[in-house]
Amino acid sequence: MKMTRMVMTASAAALAMGMLLPAAASAQEAEAQGEDIIVTATKREESLRDVALAISAVTGDQLAQQGAQGLSDYIARMPGVVFNDYQPSVSEVIIRGVASTTYHEQGQTTTGYYLNEIPLSEPGWPTLIPDVDTFDLDRVEVLRGPQGTLFGSSSLGGLVNYVVHTPDPTKFDAAAQALIGATDNSSGDMNHAVKGMINIPLIQDKLAVRLVGLDRYDSGYIDNTRTGAEGINDLRTRGLRGSVVFTPAEGTRISYLSMFQETRLEDQTTLRLGGYTTDSYQAQPQRTRLFVNSLRVDQDLGDAAKLTVLGALSDKKNRTVFDETPTGYLQGVPVLSTYVGDNHAKIRSIEARVASQGERRFNWLVGVFYQYSKKSVVEDVHQAGAAAFIDANPADFGGYPGSLLAPGDVFNQYITGQSNKDLGIFGEVSFKPVPQLELTVGGRYYDVKADAQVTIPPYASFRGEFTPTGISFGSKQAENGFTPKVTVAYRPNKDFMAYATYSQGYRVGGANPNAGRIGGIGVGELPVSYDSDTVDNYEIGARATLAGGRLLLDATLFRIDWKDIQVRLFSPAPYFYSYVTNAGGARIDGVEFSGSWQVAPIFRVATSVTYQDSEVTEPFAGFAEGLTLPGSSKWSVNSTATLELKDVPGKPRFEIAHRYLSSAPVAFGSPATRGDFNLFDLRGSVEVDEHVSLSAFVSNLFNEYGVLNAPFSDFDPRPQGSVVRPRTIGLRFDWRL
Repeated sequence: MKMTRMVMTASAAALAMGMLLPAAASAQEAEAQGEDIIVTATKREESLRDVALAISAVTGDQLAQQGAQGLSDYIARMPGVVFNDYQPSVSEVIIRGVASTTYHEQGQTTTGYYLNEIPLSEPGWPTLIPDVDTFDLDRVEVLRGPQGTLFGSSSLGGLVNYVVHTPDPTKFDAAAQALIGATDNSSGDMNHAVKGMINIPLIQDKLAVRLVGLDRYDSGYIDNTRTGAEGINDLRTRGLRGSVVFTPAEGTRISYLSMFQETRLEDQTTLRLGGYTTDSYQAQPQRTRLFVNSLRVDQDLGDAAKLTVLGALSDKKNRTVFDETPTGYLQGVPVLSTYVGDNHAKIRSIEARVASQGERRFNWLVGVFYQYSKKSVVEDVHQAGAAAFIDANPADFGGYPGSLLAPGDVFNQYITGQSNKDLGIFGEVSFKPVPQLELTVGGRYYDVKADAQVTIPPYASFRGEFTPTGISFGSKQAENGFTPKVTVAYRPNKDFMAYATYSQGYRVGGANPNAGRIGGIGVGELPVSYDSDTVDNYEIGARATLAGGRLLLDATLFRIDWKDIQVRLFSPAPYFYSYVTNAGGARIDGVEFSGSWQVAPIFRVATSVTYQDSEVTEPFAGFAEGLTLPGSSKWSVNSTATLELKDVPGKPRFEIAHRYLSSAPVAFGSPATRGDFNLFDLRGSVEVDEHVSLSAFVSNLFNEYGVLNAPFSDFDPRPQGSVVRPRTIGLRFDWRL
């Protein structure tokens, strides 16, 4: 009760101050200003206020006003959403508490990720999780609750759909942005960014191209006390995006989209909790690359229906380096050892669907989806002189030579190849017996196949622990099923809607690369593979528009039953090899509320509050019934207030944002927690003229030390984790033609 009172007091203070910053204002704020937010959450274009679905959206203009650069700046401010901010481009969005860890799922993500409806999630360990830079985004849609019917697997909790601007053939357009700033403890290194866009109509009203480029640098704030290096976790993000739209005839639209984004992290963001330091023996860099190409055709079939065909090729790469020196491999004492993981995934997908158009009593949609993904993972642990050490100590390694157990000084290696096929046939039918009432029934038949091969060459781990013959095994899985969805919506007038939904979601299974190794060293057999898990979602919601559109309210109540959870566990010390097993079940009950109030023409407040109660309902692996799911905070509160003086020269705008997240365990059965922090951000902006604006901001105003996760705190006497970025100040310049 004491903490609850503190939260409410802080929120009230935030709303009373009358200024704001990088809080991702919900779509409600745009709607309160008369904007009609069009979303594609149901694979049709609909007004957000009309969609009978728990959905949030933030527009590109709002993202620009808030100074948002990536997911961590805005996604967790939406109701029902938290962000497991672990490492750049591998951090997961968690919706409605559907997660078995606060850092990184070993299997397929519980949230789906899309770019203009292009699926970017593959089965198995995610190569990377797209964090699309916000520049020139049209909007970001977040669908809460399982979306298995229309979107398939990897949407147990919901999905994120990035929607980028496509070319406008009616006019020439251009924009640019420049940013400079500083972060506490960054040793004088400056944050900076340069971004630009140009839109060129080649044939008026028929053919246009749009090009976007960006280069962003976020300075590091972690110091390595062992090496003496300062600000080690510098991050550079670079990207290019190009698109073409051709309208050869009325009712026909052909569009092509290509996007490349690369991140370079100079050292991991994990630190020793309690400060901004780490003590690794060497740098631990990470590189990710995402390259997406897609072709889409939209064809009107008269006035009654529309055909959409969307094909995409996605290429994802990730190279991660970890310091394995403290493990004491081979010698039993720390000797410089390096883990290098190269992960490469290719995703090929195609979808064709036909949907009815217009407002009719009877609406329908039917489609087919096919995805083929192929992934390769090579993981090496290298130690200079490993082969020579084995040769010098033959009695400890069975007399086998170092050239066999540690070729090229690589004494541990995984080689994993995996392919997955996913076929889905889906559809929805809605019927209005009376204009105010709508019943929608939908479903998806899915047929998925997986084929994995794991090879572990001859290796040595510690003295007396080695395998001269190596290990190789395969895993083949196949599954099919049906995911239903039923929604009843009631709209007595244009200002109110209530709905009730039952829906299902599923996530495909996969292989356990560590199974052969752990069985081989005699610490217990593990399953070679794990199966899918599923959720059943029950929810009721309502949206109301009051006071002539100045007051917007949304509320949702939900229950999720999670079955056969894909749980990431670890083998006993000293190995701590990770693996996934299906175990137990869980229940999540929650309430999501958001509201926006245009108090006066110059002053607006908005808030979202989420209450969530989760617990294990079927005990497993020694974890008792009643345990809270990892990262499932009971309370999340986000508030913003905006003062905008449109009639004053320069149209000054001031904003303040507050965010509170209550504590939650970082893992099943772990005493370590994350959350229990309050964050405040400030922003002010002014228009120099109709083309140029300047803004100043302070993020994490009071320099709160908020723990986001502590993935390995149980394995290390000096707990490690990731924390909220320290106080950051900056200036931004925006130019628009």
